[in-house]
Amino acid sequence: MNPDAPKSLSPIPRAWPFKNVYYGWGIVASAMVSTFASAPMFGPVLGIFVKPIGDDLGWSRATIALAFTIGTLTGTLLSAAVGVYMDRHGARAIMVISGMIVATCLLGMAMMTEPWHHWLFFGGGRAVAIAGTQFGTTIAVANWFIRRRGRAMGFAGAGLRVGQAVLPLMLYAIIAAWTWRQGFVALSALALVFIVVPSFVYIRRRPEDMGLYPDGIAPDETPQTPGRTQTNAQRGIEESWTLREAIRTRALWLVVLATGGTLFVNGSVNLHAVANFQDQGMHQGLAVTITTIFATTSVVATFGFGILTDRIHVRYGSMAASLLYLAAMVIIINAHTYPMAVLFAIVFGAANGGWTTGERLLLANYFGRRHLGAIRGFAAPLRGTVSPFGAVIAGLIYDRTGNYNQAFFMFAIMSLLVFIAMFLAVPPQKPVAK
Repeated sequence: MNPDAPKSLSPIPRAWPFKNVYYGWGIVASAMVSTFASAPMFGPVLGIFVKPIGDDLGWSRATIALAFTIGTLTGTLLSAAVGVYMDRHGARAIMVISGMIVATCLLGMAMMTEPWHHWLFFGGGRAVAIAGTQFGTTIAVANWFIRRRGRAMGFAGAGLRVGQAVLPLMLYAIIAAWTWRQGFVALSALALVFIVVPSFVYIRRRPEDMGLYPDGIAPDETPQTPGRTQTNAQRGIEESWTLREAIRTRALWLVVLATGGTLFVNGSVNLHAVANFQDQGMHQGLAVTITTIFATTSVVATFGFGILTDRIHVRYGSMAASLLYLAAMVIIINAHTYPMAVLFAIVFGAANGGWTTGERLLLANYFGRRHLGAIRGFAAPLRGTVSPFGAVIAGLIYDRTGNYNQAFFMFAIMSLLVFIAMFLAVPPQKPVAK
C-alpha cells in the first residue's frame, strides 16, 4: 500500500471549466500565472529600479545587489525546509502563503527609505518566491506529468519570462508618470491576485489523489510507433530514487554544480544588464526594450526547449543553453551600440529559455517525482552557496572599476564550467537486483 496515498479521492475543482481536458493542464496554467506574478522578485524586473532607486536614495550598486544575494541565500535554505512537506502534502498551502508574503514585501519596498528596508523586503520576498512560488510550481507540474513533462514545464516556466517581458514596459510607464514607489504598489496588487487566488483554487498534489494518471494516460495505454523504440519516460514510466540513493550518484553533484553556476550567471546579468547599457549612454527607454527583447526571446525558447526535451534528454538541452550563455557574455562585453545590445538580448534570452526549462526538469527527469521535493530541497542550499554572490560581486566590480567587463568575463568562464559539468553528468541507472 502506498503510504502517500490519500484517504479519499479529491474531486476536480468546480472552477475548472474544461471538463474534457486533463486537469494537469490546469496545474500548468496556475503555475504559469503564478510565476508571471513572481517576476518582480527576479533580476530583470528589479533591474528597472536599480538606477532610479540609486539616484533617488544615493545607494551604490553593491548595496542594491546585496538584497538579491540575501534573498537567494535565504530562499535556498527555505527550499530545503519545505521540500519534504511538498512531497507529502503538495505545494498548494506553501504557494498561497508565499503569494501573500511577496505582496506584503513589494508594498514594503514602496515605502523603504533605508538600505536595511530593501534588504529585508526584497530579500524576504525573493526568498519566498524561490522557495514557495518557483519551487512549488516545479514540484506541482512534475508530479502531474511524465511523458509531456518537458512541454508542461516549458509552459509553466514561460510565465516568469512573460512577466519579465511585459512588466518592465508597464513599470517604465508608471515610473515616468509618477515614481518608482508607485511601481512597487502596482506589483504588490499583481502578486496578490495572480499568485494567491489561482494557487488556492487550482493547485493539487498528484493526479493519483483525484483518481487520475500522470499525463492523463495509464502506462499500459501508450500508443506504440512502428519501428521505434520508446524510452520509459515516453511510455509514462520512470524510476523513483530516494534522496539517499540520489546522493550516492555522481550525476546529482554535477547537476547541482551546473545549476548553481547557471544561477550565478543568470541572476547577476538579469539584475545589472539594464544599468550596464544606461551607463554607456543608452536612453532608459531603449535600455528597457533590451529587457523586453531578452525576455520575449526567453518565452519562445522556453516553449521550444520544453518540446525538445520531450524528445531528447534534458542534459543535451542544458549543454546547448550553457554555450549560449558563453556567447552572450562575449557579446555584451563588446555591445557598445544598440544593435549589439539587441543581439545580446536575443542570445541571452535563448540561453535563459533553455535553462528555465532545464533547471526545472533536470532533477525530475534524473530521479523521478516521488521524492523530488526532498531531492530539490537537499540540492538547493548546495547550489545556493555559490549562485547568490554573483550579483553583489558584479556590483562591487562596477563600484571599483566603473564598468561590468570583468564581471561579464567571469560569467563567461562560469558558463564554460557549466557546460563541462553537464557533459559529465551522465544519467545514473539503478543497479539490477540479483
